[in-house]
Amino acid sequence: MQKTIFNYTTLILCFLLLTACRESDKTEASNGKTKTAITTIYLIGDSTMADYTGDYEKGKDYMKTRYPLTGWGQVFQPFLTSDSLYLVNNLIKTDSALVDDRAKGGRSTRTFFQEGRWRSVNENLKKNDIVMMQFGHNDAALTKPERYVNIEGYKEFLRLFINQTRQKGAIPIILTPVARNYPWKDGNLENVHGEYDQAVKEIAKDMEVYLIDLNLKSRMLFSNKGKDFVSQNYFMNLPKSKYEAYPNGSDDNTHFQTKGGIEVARLVFEGLKEINLTLKQ
Repeated sequence: MQKTIFNYTTLILCFLLLTACRESDKTEASNGKTKTAITTIYLIGDSTMADYTGDYEKGKDYMKTRYPLTGWGQVFQPFLTSDSLYLVNNLIKTDSALVDDRAKGGRSTRTFFQEGRWRSVNENLKKNDIVMMQFGHNDAALTKPERYVNIEGYKEFLRLFINQTRQKGAIPIILTPVARNYPWKDGNLENVHGEYDQAVKEIAKDMEVYLIDLNLKSRMLFSNKGKDFVSQNYFMNLPKSKYEAYPNGSDDNTHFQTKGGIEVARLVFEGLKEINLTLKQ
């Protein structure tokens, strides 16, 4: 009898141990694809990508001091819910994804690096995480030497971010800078980013990096909607006294209201779906 009890006890313990191992080791999913618990999508860039809620400005109430200012990264997480991840399942091979928005206003590739912001991302990167990088607005600011980066420097910092991302086994995705609301010509929004737009495409080709041409996508969307519509609904052109944070109104054709941020985030997700289609099943 004691031997029987011992055998049953041993069997139960072995079963519990095996179950625990299976629960903790989620490297194999039912479809045979490699899985980890979660994919983190790091966003690095400038104010057009930033999340102004939470700890962006410590001690300040977003609704009172910033709203409706909205970076597209601030509203990107809803596009990566469990019921939409299947649309990018060749790129994101986990059951969940978390957007970690590290973008900050006024930063160029150089200042993002010099301030240690890139280091804090790089130190936490895991295999198969994703780094989406969108700079250019501030790099091109020739009249602001504290942030300006010439074209060659811009390329070198992008190469650095890409190479160090790959060294961690993570996936770099490079974006051309999102459009500003100027210049318009004959009803179409033209490219204001010049060489900084082209440099991203050259880096993507030379280094075989996934590219989302957000400049082109956003210019096409805004041109289709029309100058008056996007000026009033997408960009931070605000009348006086409508929002607590902007009692004197706002005349800003670079940054987005919430609707604009959402539409740009939608374009970025469309870009991820396009990348997904290029990957083998």
